Amino acid sequence: MSAMLYVPRTIDGTAVFGRLGRGLSLAHQALRDWNDARVTRDALCRLTDHELYDIGLSRGDIDGVRR
Repeated sequence: MSAMLYVPRTIDGTAVFGRLGRGLSLAHQALRDWNDARVTRDALCRLTDHELYDIGLSRGDIDGVRR
């Protein structure tokens, strides 16, 4: 008789936690996306008007910048 090895599947946490895991995974991703956008906006705000112009943006474009 051979022993079967149990290997849990953890893709996106759904196999381990079901709906709760998926919800937590989605919330975590949303938080990461929000933080990435915040860091990007902060970095753009630190640029001079000339530097923004060089990359094709103006100061008014910063809030509209998305991923």
